[in-house]
Amino acid sequence: MRTRIGTAVVVLLLLLAGCTSASRTGGPVTLRFQSLAWQDESVAANKELVKEWNATHRDVKVEYVQGSWDSIHDQLLTSFEGGEAPDIIHDASDDLADFAYGGYLADLTDLLSARLKSDIPRRSWQTATFGHGIYGVPFLQEPRVLIANRTWLTRAGVRTPTPEHPWTWAEFRRITERLGGDGKYGVAWPLKEPVSATLNLSLSAGGQLFHRGADGTVTVRFGAADQVVPRTIHDQVNVDHSAPGSTLGSGGSDTLPGFFGGKYAMVPLGFSYRQQIVQQAPKGFAWEVLPAPAGADGPAQGVSPQTLSVAADSPHRKEAAEFVDFLLRPENMVRLALGDWMLPTGTQALKDPALHTAKYGWATGTALAGHLSPAPAQTVRGYPEWKDKVATPALQEYYSGAIGLGELGRRLEKDGNLVLARYQR
Repeated sequence: MRTRIGTAVVVLLLLLAGCTSASRTGGPVTLRFQSLAWQDESVAANKELVKEWNATHRDVKVEYVQGSWDSIHDQLLTSFEGGEAPDIIHDASDDLADFAYGGYLADLTDLLSARLKSDIPRRSWQTATFGHGIYGVPFLQEPRVLIANRTWLTRAGVRTPTPEHPWTWAEFRRITERLGGDGKYGVAWPLKEPVSATLNLSLSAGGQLFHRGADGTVTVRFGAADQVVPRTIHDQVNVDHSAPGSTLGSGGSDTLPGFFGGKYAMVPLGFSYRQQIVQQAPKGFAWEVLPAPAGADGPAQGVSPQTLSVAADSPHRKEAAEFVDFLLRPENMVRLALGDWMLPTGTQALKDPALHTAKYGWATGTALAGHLSPAPAQTVRGYPEWKDKVATPALQEYYSGAIGLGELGRRLEKDGNLVLARYQR
């Protein structure tokens, strides 16, 4: 056993020495790009772009590394602490705060091109800005929309909402009650991960939940505006019975068989779920994309865009930023967006005709792009723990009817502020 370990150490040292000597002698730089793309089209688009870069950059080569959304936070934390983080990191903006404040990510402020900085709107940059630094480039985002059974809604004679005239939350509740009955439901809420859906949709009603004081301290306040969306969902399940309680613990994909089978008239899902629907829907099944309900603040929604960051420990931060700039040229951003069935953040990419077709609801989603804002929890330190230990169980119990609105608010505020306080000492 000792001989094997000794041999492995020698091999590792030789490999490291080889990398070092190549760098010192002017050999090509190798960057590791960890992508979280998982849909076939998205993986193909990412790999094609890496191949195109490598074909035109003799001195800087990029190695594609496949990551997974399921384990990204823990995997990155382990790799950061072990000094083995990839140079270019694909993640989501709501996962960056602790890494940015912890010094694991490079500040990209002076590394990004003027073109990229001006092409992405300021509201999107805010999702990856922590303190005075930029720690990620937001490049893909998706609104939450209603995927609806077009035939069902047409027969019921309900008004079809548009991005310009969406349903109000009160109207949405009345319509789902009207559509339900006889073992069928107006809507199915897949809320296995209830926190982000609740907080992001609550922006339409003016909900913020997290409030930052003059000293920078963040506290939770569960006000009237924050209650509109959770109360609507709760009442659909427990009062109107227009939504089944059985889907509350489900993921979005879990609801599709029931949707195709005529059990639910609508399912609120992320925009990218359209790809699964195209692949899985029975022949002749008529479906459409509708905007999510709107509140006092219109069709506003919170989003946590997908991001590209550079590891602080990378010895080639400049080259890594240049690859990010290449990856996010407008034409390339469109390719990534189409591959992931999402929306690009770049203003030039959003103008592409392929994103404005009526087919598969692209035009509806693109029309919502200007209403997308940073998710309320975007820059809150300790949010992952608050979400896992306080908000998720509290919302799950409230939506199932186990606790009332008052107890939900108490937990979110009292228990939640105790968690956040530990990160703000």
